[in-house]
Amino acid sequence: MTLRLRYEDGTIRVTGPRAEWADLPGVAADERSETGRAPALRYADLLAASRERGIAVEDRVLDAADLPDLASAYELRDYQREALDAWEDAGRRGVVELPTGSGKTVIGIAAIERAATATLVVVPTVDLLEQWRRELATEFDVPVGQLGGGEQRVEPLTVSTYDSAYLRADDLGDRFGLVVFDEVHHLGGEGYREIARLLAAPARLGLTATFERPDGAHEVVADLVGDPVYRLDPEDLAGEHLASYDVKRIEVPLTDEERREYERHQGTFTDYLARSGIRMESGADYRKLVMRSGNDPAAREALLARQRAKEVVFNSDAKVDRLARVLDRHRGDRTIVFTAHNDLAYRVAERFLIPAVTHRTGAAERREVLRRFRTGEYSRLVTSHVLDEGVDVPDANVAVVLSGSGSEREFTQRLGRILRPTDDGGRALLYEVVSEETTEESIADRRR
Repeated sequence: MTLRLRYEDGTIRVTGPRAEWADLPGVAADERSETGRAPALRYADLLAASRERGIAVEDRVLDAADLPDLASAYELRDYQREALDAWEDAGRRGVVELPTGSGKTVIGIAAIERAATATLVVVPTVDLLEQWRRELATEFDVPVGQLGGGEQRVEPLTVSTYDSAYLRADDLGDRFGLVVFDEVHHLGGEGYREIARLLAAPARLGLTATFERPDGAHEVVADLVGDPVYRLDPEDLAGEHLASYDVKRIEVPLTDEERREYERHQGTFTDYLARSGIRMESGADYRKLVMRSGNDPAAREALLARQRAKEVVFNSDAKVDRLARVLDRHRGDRTIVFTAHNDLAYRVAERFLIPAVTHRTGAAERREVLRRFRTGEYSRLVTSHVLDEGVDVPDANVAVVLSGSGSEREFTQRLGRILRPTDDGGRALLYEVVSEETTEESIADRRR
Protein backbone atom coordinates (compact mmCIF):
# COMPACT_ATOMS: atom_id res chain seq x y z
CA MET A 1 0.00 0.00 0.00
CA THR A 2 1.03 3.63 -0.56
CA LEU A 3 0.88 6.55 1.84
CA ARG A 4 -0.48 9.76 0.38
CA LEU A 5 0.76 13.09 1.74
CA ARG A 6 -0.86 16.43 1.01
CA TYR A 7 -0.74 19.90 2.51
CA GLU A 8 -3.81 21.17 4.31
CA ASP A 9 -4.00 24.45 6.25
CA GLY A 10 -0.59 24.26 7.89
CA THR A 11 -0.63 20.49 8.36
CA ILE A 12 0.26 17.37 6.40
CA ARG A 13 -2.66 15.03 5.84
CA VAL A 14 -1.50 11.38 5.78
CA THR A 15 -3.78 8.87 4.07
CA GLY A 16 -3.26 5.12 3.89
CA PRO A 17 -3.07 2.09 6.20
CA ARG A 18 -2.99 3.27 9.78
CA ALA A 19 -0.33 0.72 10.67
CA GLU A 20 2.00 2.43 8.19
CA TRP A 21 1.70 5.96 9.57
CA ALA A 22 0.74 5.54 13.22
CA ASP A 23 4.28 5.96 14.56
CA LEU A 24 5.71 8.30 11.93
CA PRO A 25 7.27 11.55 13.34
CA GLY A 26 4.68 14.02 14.53
CA VAL A 27 1.65 12.16 13.14
CA ALA A 28 -1.51 12.06 15.24
CA ALA A 29 -4.71 10.26 14.36
CA ASP A 30 -7.62 12.34 13.08
CA GLU A 31 -10.49 10.10 14.18
CA ARG A 32 -13.10 12.05 12.20
CA SER A 33 -11.49 11.25 8.88
CA GLU A 34 -9.59 8.10 9.91
CA THR A 35 -6.40 9.63 8.58
CA GLY A 36 -3.24 10.98 10.15
CA ARG A 37 -2.24 14.59 10.50
CA ALA A 38 1.17 16.13 11.28
CA PRO A 39 2.45 19.72 11.57
CA ALA A 40 3.76 20.93 8.21
CA LEU A 41 7.10 21.35 9.97
CA ARG A 42 7.47 17.55 10.01
CA TYR A 43 7.18 17.10 6.23
CA ALA A 44 10.90 16.38 5.71
CA ASP A 45 10.93 14.02 8.70
CA LEU A 46 7.94 12.12 7.31
CA LEU A 47 9.66 11.60 3.97
CA ALA A 48 12.91 10.48 5.60
CA ALA A 49 11.20 8.06 7.98
CA SER A 50 9.09 6.59 5.14
CA ARG A 51 12.18 6.00 3.03
CA GLU A 52 14.01 4.32 5.91
CA ARG A 53 11.09 1.91 6.40
CA GLY A 54 10.59 1.22 2.71
CA ILE A 55 7.12 2.73 2.69
CA ALA A 56 5.93 3.93 -0.71
CA VAL A 57 4.79 7.57 -0.67
CA GLU A 58 2.62 9.53 -3.06
CA ASP A 59 3.87 13.04 -2.26
CA ARG A 60 1.51 15.88 -3.12
CA VAL A 61 2.61 18.33 -0.43
CA LEU A 62 4.61 21.03 -2.20
CA ASP A 63 3.33 23.20 -5.00
CA ALA A 64 6.66 25.03 -5.25
CA ALA A 65 8.00 26.34 -8.54
CA ASP A 66 11.59 25.70 -9.57
CA LEU A 67 13.98 28.64 -9.85
CA PRO A 68 16.33 27.51 -12.60
CA ASP A 69 19.46 29.24 -13.87
CA LEU A 70 20.04 31.34 -10.75
CA ALA A 71 23.57 32.72 -10.69
CA SER A 72 24.85 35.27 -8.20
CA ALA A 73 27.84 37.50 -8.92
CA TYR A 74 29.13 37.09 -5.36
CA GLU A 75 32.35 35.19 -4.77
CA LEU A 76 32.11 33.49 -1.40
CA ARG A 77 34.86 34.01 1.12
CA ASP A 78 36.37 30.86 2.60
CA TYR A 79 34.32 31.02 5.79
CA GLN A 80 31.12 31.75 3.86
CA ARG A 81 31.72 28.68 1.70
CA GLU A 82 32.45 26.61 4.82
CA ALA A 83 29.19 27.80 6.40
CA LEU A 84 27.20 26.95 3.28
CA ASP A 85 28.83 23.53 3.01
CA ALA A 86 28.07 22.84 6.69
CA TRP A 87 24.42 23.68 6.03
CA GLU A 88 24.39 21.34 3.02
CA ASP A 89 26.01 18.55 5.05
CA ALA A 90 23.27 18.94 7.69
CA GLY A 91 20.62 18.17 5.09
CA ARG A 92 19.99 21.82 4.22
CA ARG A 93 18.77 22.57 7.72
CA GLY A 94 20.45 24.64 10.40
CA VAL A 95 21.57 27.99 11.75
CA VAL A 96 24.64 29.97 10.68
CA GLU A 97 25.91 32.37 13.35
CA LEU A 98 28.29 35.05 12.08
CA PRO A 99 29.13 38.61 13.24
CA THR A 100 27.36 41.66 11.88
CA GLY A 101 29.10 42.81 8.71
CA SER A 102 30.46 39.37 7.78
CA GLY A 103 28.07 38.78 4.88
CA LYS A 104 25.29 36.56 6.18
CA THR A 105 23.03 37.82 3.39
CA VAL A 106 25.56 36.54 0.85
CA ILE A 107 25.31 33.07 2.38
CA GLY A 108 21.52 33.24 2.15
CA ILE A 109 21.71 34.21 -1.52
CA ALA A 110 24.14 31.36 -2.21
CA ALA A 111 21.78 28.92 -0.46
CA ILE A 112 18.90 30.08 -2.69
CA GLU A 113 21.13 29.59 -5.74
CA ARG A 114 22.05 26.05 -4.71
CA ALA A 115 18.53 24.99 -3.74
CA ALA A 116 17.03 26.35 -6.98
CA THR A 117 13.53 26.08 -5.56
CA ALA A 118 10.84 28.56 -4.60
CA THR A 119 12.14 30.45 -1.56
CA LEU A 120 10.63 32.58 1.18
CA VAL A 121 12.97 34.94 3.05
CA VAL A 122 11.60 36.10 6.41
CA VAL A 123 13.01 39.26 8.06
CA PRO A 124 12.11 41.24 11.20
CA THR A 125 11.86 44.80 9.82
CA VAL A 126 10.66 46.69 6.77
CA ASP A 127 14.19 48.05 6.32
CA LEU A 128 15.55 44.53 5.99
CA LEU A 129 12.62 43.62 3.75
CA GLU A 130 13.63 46.34 1.31
CA GLN A 131 17.34 45.49 1.56
CA TRP A 132 16.78 41.80 0.81
CA ARG A 133 14.42 42.56 -2.06
CA ARG A 134 16.98 44.90 -3.64
CA GLU A 135 19.76 42.32 -3.23
CA LEU A 136 17.70 39.49 -4.70
CA ALA A 137 16.48 41.61 -7.61
CA THR A 138 20.08 42.61 -8.34
CA GLU A 139 21.51 39.09 -8.16
CA PHE A 140 18.73 37.08 -9.82
CA ASP A 141 16.82 37.84 -12.99
CA VAL A 142 13.44 36.80 -11.58
CA PRO A 143 10.52 38.72 -10.06
CA VAL A 144 10.79 39.17 -6.28
CA GLY A 145 7.58 39.16 -4.27
CA GLN A 146 7.01 41.13 -1.09
CA LEU A 147 4.80 40.58 1.95
CA GLY A 148 4.86 43.63 4.19
CA GLY A 149 5.73 47.29 3.82
CA GLY A 150 2.42 47.97 2.10
CA GLU A 151 2.64 45.13 -0.44
CA GLN A 152 1.16 41.63 -0.55
CA ARG A 153 2.58 40.05 -3.70
CA VAL A 154 3.72 36.42 -3.79
CA GLU A 155 6.30 35.16 -6.27
CA PRO A 156 8.41 31.97 -6.30
CA LEU A 157 11.08 34.19 -4.73
CA THR A 158 9.46 36.27 -1.97
CA VAL A 159 10.61 38.36 0.98
CA SER A 160 8.32 38.79 3.98
CA THR A 161 8.37 40.39 7.40
CA TYR A 162 7.84 38.04 10.34
CA ASP A 163 4.49 39.73 10.96
CA SER A 164 3.22 39.14 7.43
CA ALA A 165 4.56 35.59 7.35
CA TYR A 166 2.72 34.87 10.61
CA LEU A 167 -0.55 36.04 9.05
CA ARG A 168 -0.08 34.13 5.77
CA ALA A 169 1.89 31.00 6.73
CA ASP A 170 -0.98 28.50 6.65
CA ASP A 171 -2.07 29.82 3.25
CA LEU A 172 1.45 29.78 1.75
CA GLY A 173 2.86 26.75 3.54
CA ASP A 174 3.07 24.55 0.43
CA ARG A 175 4.47 27.22 -1.92
CA PHE A 176 8.15 27.16 -0.93
CA GLY A 177 10.86 24.50 -0.82
CA LEU A 178 13.32 26.70 1.10
CA VAL A 179 12.75 29.24 3.84
CA VAL A 180 15.52 31.58 5.03
CA PHE A 181 14.98 33.17 8.44
CA ASP A 182 17.13 36.28 8.80
CA GLU A 183 17.79 37.30 12.41
CA VAL A 184 16.47 33.83 13.23
CA HIS A 185 16.53 34.42 16.99
CA HIS A 186 13.23 36.30 16.48
CA LEU A 187 11.65 32.96 15.65
CA GLY A 188 11.84 32.11 19.36
CA GLY A 189 8.98 34.51 20.03
CA GLU A 190 5.82 32.67 21.00
CA GLY A 191 3.73 33.80 18.01
CA TYR A 192 6.46 33.72 15.37
CA ARG A 193 7.15 30.05 16.07
CA GLU A 194 3.94 29.26 14.20
CA ILE A 195 5.52 30.47 10.95
CA ALA A 196 8.02 27.61 10.97
CA ARG A 197 5.41 25.10 12.14
CA LEU A 198 2.96 25.95 9.35
CA LEU A 199 5.49 25.98 6.49
CA ALA A 200 6.24 22.65 4.84
CA ALA A 201 9.55 23.85 3.34
CA PRO A 202 12.01 20.97 3.88
CA ALA A 203 15.08 23.20 3.43
CA ARG A 204 15.55 25.76 6.23
CA LEU A 205 18.35 28.22 6.92
CA GLY A 206 18.63 30.52 9.91
CA LEU A 207 20.99 33.51 9.93
CA THR A 208 21.97 35.46 13.04
CA ALA A 209 24.83 37.19 14.80
CA THR A 210 23.65 35.91 18.17
CA PHE A 211 21.77 32.62 18.29
CA GLU A 212 21.36 31.97 22.00
CA ARG A 213 18.52 33.69 23.82
CA PRO A 214 18.53 34.35 27.58
CA ASP A 215 15.07 32.78 27.86
CA GLY A 216 16.33 29.51 26.37
CA ALA A 217 14.03 29.81 23.33
CA HIS A 218 16.98 29.11 21.02
CA GLU A 219 16.33 25.44 21.75
CA VAL A 220 12.87 25.87 20.21
CA VAL A 221 14.44 27.61 17.21
CA ALA A 222 16.81 24.66 16.73
CA ASP A 223 13.82 22.31 16.55
CA LEU A 224 12.08 24.55 14.03
CA VAL A 225 15.02 25.32 11.74
CA GLY A 226 17.86 23.01 12.72
CA ASP A 227 20.83 23.08 15.05
CA PRO A 228 23.66 25.59 14.70
CA VAL A 229 25.91 24.28 11.91
CA TYR A 230 28.55 27.02 11.73
CA ARG A 231 29.68 29.77 14.08
CA LEU A 232 32.38 32.44 14.18
CA ASP A 233 32.92 35.26 16.68
CA PRO A 234 34.01 38.80 15.73
CA GLU A 235 37.57 38.10 16.88
CA ASP A 236 37.75 35.14 14.48
CA LEU A 237 37.39 37.50 11.51
CA ALA A 238 39.01 40.65 12.91
CA GLY A 239 41.99 41.91 10.96
CA GLU A 240 41.19 40.17 7.67
CA HIS A 241 37.48 40.17 6.87
CA LEU A 242 36.41 42.53 9.66
CA ALA A 243 38.20 45.46 11.21
CA SER A 244 40.49 44.82 14.16
CA TYR A 245 38.97 46.38 17.23
CA ASP A 246 39.49 47.40 20.84
CA VAL A 247 36.94 47.74 23.63
CA LYS A 248 37.63 50.29 26.36
CA ARG A 249 35.65 50.74 29.55
CA ILE A 250 35.41 54.20 31.07
CA GLU A 251 34.09 54.36 34.63
CA VAL A 252 32.57 57.63 35.78
CA PRO A 253 31.29 58.69 39.23
CA LEU A 254 27.78 59.67 40.22
CA THR A 255 27.27 63.12 41.67
CA ASP A 256 26.43 63.25 45.37
CA GLU A 257 22.77 63.86 44.56
CA GLU A 258 22.70 61.03 42.02
CA ARG A 259 24.41 58.71 44.52
CA ARG A 260 21.80 59.42 47.21
CA GLU A 261 18.94 58.84 44.77
CA TYR A 262 20.52 55.65 43.44
CA GLU A 263 21.14 54.21 46.92
CA ARG A 264 17.58 55.01 48.00
CA HIS A 265 15.96 53.24 45.06
CA GLN A 266 18.42 50.36 44.98
CA GLY A 267 17.94 49.88 48.73
CA THR A 268 14.16 49.56 48.26
CA PHE A 269 14.76 46.88 45.65
CA THR A 270 17.38 44.85 47.56
CA ASP A 271 15.40 45.06 50.82
CA TYR A 272 12.42 43.47 49.11
CA LEU A 273 14.58 40.71 47.64
CA ALA A 274 15.96 39.96 51.11
CA ARG A 275 12.45 39.76 52.59
CA SER A 276 11.00 37.68 49.77
CA GLY A 277 13.86 35.25 49.33
CA ILE A 278 14.20 35.99 45.59
CA ARG A 279 17.87 35.83 44.61
CA MET A 280 17.72 37.32 41.06
CA GLU A 281 20.21 34.82 39.69
CA SER A 282 18.36 34.10 36.45
CA GLY A 283 15.63 35.31 34.14
CA ALA A 284 13.23 32.97 35.92
CA ASP A 285 13.80 34.88 39.17
CA TYR A 286 13.00 38.16 37.44
CA ARG A 287 9.83 36.71 35.92
CA LYS A 288 8.81 35.48 39.37
CA LEU A 289 9.15 39.03 40.70
CA VAL A 290 7.10 40.43 37.80
CA MET A 291 4.34 37.91 38.46
CA ARG A 292 4.26 38.80 42.14
CA SER A 293 3.99 42.50 41.30
CA GLY A 294 0.54 41.84 39.87
CA ASN A 295 -0.98 41.36 43.34
CA ASP A 296 1.79 42.42 45.74
CA PRO A 297 2.19 46.23 46.07
CA ALA A 298 5.61 45.78 47.71
CA ALA A 299 6.84 43.73 44.74
CA ARG A 300 5.54 46.38 42.35
CA GLU A 301 7.30 49.11 44.31
CA ALA A 302 10.51 47.06 44.23
CA LEU A 303 10.32 46.77 40.45
CA LEU A 304 9.69 50.48 40.07
CA ALA A 305 12.59 51.24 42.41
CA ARG A 306 14.88 48.99 40.36
CA GLN A 307 13.92 50.87 37.19
CA ARG A 308 14.47 54.26 38.85
CA ALA A 309 17.90 53.18 40.08
CA LYS A 310 18.81 52.14 36.54
CA GLU A 311 17.63 55.46 35.17
CA VAL A 312 19.96 57.27 37.56
CA VAL A 313 23.06 55.34 36.48
CA PHE A 314 22.12 55.25 32.79
CA ASN A 315 21.58 59.02 32.61
CA SER A 316 24.27 60.37 34.92
CA ASP A 317 25.71 63.82 34.23
CA ALA A 318 29.25 62.46 34.24
CA LYS A 319 28.44 60.15 31.33
CA VAL A 320 27.41 63.03 29.11
CA ASP A 321 30.43 65.06 30.22
CA ARG A 322 32.77 62.17 29.41
CA LEU A 323 31.07 61.72 26.04
CA ALA A 324 32.11 65.29 25.22
CA ARG A 325 35.75 64.32 25.69
CA VAL A 326 35.37 61.17 23.59
CA LEU A 327 33.72 63.05 20.74
CA ASP A 328 36.41 65.73 20.87
CA ARG A 329 39.13 63.05 20.69
CA HIS A 330 37.48 61.48 17.63
CA ARG A 331 36.62 64.55 15.60
CA GLY A 332 37.81 62.90 12.39
CA ASP A 333 36.01 59.60 12.96
CA ARG A 334 32.54 58.36 12.13
CA THR A 335 30.87 57.74 15.49
CA ILE A 336 27.64 56.13 16.70
CA VAL A 337 26.45 56.75 20.27
CA PHE A 338 24.16 54.05 21.72
CA THR A 339 21.77 54.58 24.64
CA ALA A 340 19.20 52.45 26.42
CA HIS A 341 16.38 55.01 26.30
CA ASN A 342 15.07 57.77 24.07
CA ASP A 343 15.38 60.48 26.73
CA LEU A 344 19.16 60.16 26.90
CA ALA A 345 19.41 59.95 23.11
CA TYR A 346 17.57 63.26 22.73
CA ARG A 347 19.59 64.82 25.55
CA VAL A 348 22.81 63.89 23.73
CA ALA A 349 21.41 65.09 20.41
CA GLU A 350 20.47 68.48 21.87
CA ARG A 351 23.75 69.04 23.69
CA PHE A 352 26.09 68.03 20.86
CA LEU A 353 23.83 69.02 17.93
CA ILE A 354 23.93 65.59 16.31
CA PRO A 355 20.99 63.71 14.73
CA ALA A 356 19.07 61.17 16.80
CA VAL A 357 17.49 58.01 15.42
CA THR A 358 14.94 56.42 17.76
CA HIS A 359 11.67 54.50 17.45
CA ARG A 360 9.96 57.87 17.17
CA THR A 361 11.93 58.74 14.04
CA GLY A 362 9.86 58.29 10.89
CA ALA A 363 11.10 55.95 8.17
CA ALA A 364 11.77 58.74 5.67
CA GLU A 365 13.68 60.83 8.21
CA ARG A 366 15.70 57.82 9.32
CA ARG A 367 16.68 57.00 5.74
CA GLU A 368 17.73 60.61 5.19
CA VAL A 369 19.85 60.69 8.36
CA LEU A 370 21.57 57.43 7.41
CA ARG A 371 22.13 58.68 3.86
CA ARG A 372 23.87 61.79 5.18
CA PHE A 373 25.87 59.66 7.59
CA ARG A 374 26.92 57.45 4.68
CA THR A 375 28.04 60.39 2.54
CA GLY A 376 29.93 61.99 5.41
CA GLU A 377 27.66 65.01 5.74
CA TYR A 378 27.00 63.74 9.25
CA SER A 379 29.94 62.19 11.08
CA ARG A 380 28.05 61.38 14.29
CA LEU A 381 24.65 60.14 15.32
CA VAL A 382 22.96 58.90 18.49
CA THR A 383 20.42 56.10 18.72
CA SER A 384 18.45 54.04 21.22
CA HIS A 385 18.12 50.39 20.13
CA VAL A 386 16.58 51.04 16.72
CA LEU A 387 19.94 50.63 14.94
CA ASP A 388 20.96 47.53 16.92
CA GLU A 389 19.69 45.24 14.15
CA GLY A 390 17.51 45.13 11.06
CA VAL A 391 18.85 48.35 9.53
CA ASP A 392 21.67 48.77 7.02
CA VAL A 393 23.85 51.21 8.97
CA PRO A 394 26.64 52.99 7.08
CA ASP A 395 30.22 52.24 8.08
CA ALA A 396 31.46 53.73 11.34
CA ASN A 397 34.69 53.12 13.22
CA VAL A 398 33.86 54.39 16.72
CA ALA A 399 30.96 53.38 18.96
CA VAL A 400 30.11 54.73 22.40
CA VAL A 401 27.76 52.68 24.58
CA LEU A 402 26.40 55.17 27.10
CA SER A 403 23.86 52.69 28.44
CA GLY A 404 22.47 49.29 27.61
CA SER A 405 21.30 45.96 28.93
CA GLY A 406 23.26 42.92 30.04
CA SER A 407 22.41 41.19 26.77
CA GLU A 408 25.33 39.65 24.90
CA ARG A 409 23.22 39.94 21.74
CA GLU A 410 22.83 43.69 22.11
CA PHE A 411 26.55 44.13 22.74
CA THR A 412 27.52 41.97 19.74
CA GLN A 413 25.13 43.86 17.46
CA ARG A 414 26.45 47.23 18.56
CA LEU A 415 30.04 46.11 18.18
CA GLY A 416 29.20 44.81 14.71
CA ARG A 417 28.22 48.31 13.61
CA ILE A 418 31.90 49.37 13.56
CA LEU A 419 33.56 46.20 12.27
CA ARG A 420 33.34 46.67 8.52
CA PRO A 421 36.94 47.00 7.30
CA THR A 422 38.18 50.36 6.04
CA ASP A 423 40.52 51.13 3.17
CA ASP A 424 43.25 52.30 5.54
CA GLY A 425 42.99 49.15 7.67
CA GLY A 426 42.39 51.18 10.84
CA ARG A 427 41.21 49.66 14.13
CA ALA A 428 37.66 50.11 15.31
CA LEU A 429 37.06 51.28 18.86
CA LEU A 430 34.10 50.72 21.18
CA TYR A 431 33.79 52.66 24.43
CA GLU A 432 31.61 51.50 27.31
CA VAL A 433 30.80 54.34 29.70
CA VAL A 434 29.77 52.87 33.05
CA SER A 435 28.69 54.45 36.34
CA GLU A 436 31.15 53.18 38.94
CA GLU A 437 30.11 51.38 42.14
CA THR A 438 26.66 50.61 40.75
CA THR A 439 24.89 47.59 39.33
CA GLU A 440 25.78 48.86 35.86
CA GLU A 441 29.25 47.37 36.37
CA SER A 442 27.78 43.88 36.64
CA ILE A 443 25.48 44.60 33.68
CA ALA A 444 28.54 45.45 31.58
CA ASP A 445 30.30 42.30 32.76
CA ARG A 446 27.33 40.11 31.76
CA ARG A 447 27.13 41.42 28.23
CA ARG A 448 30.87 40.87 27.73
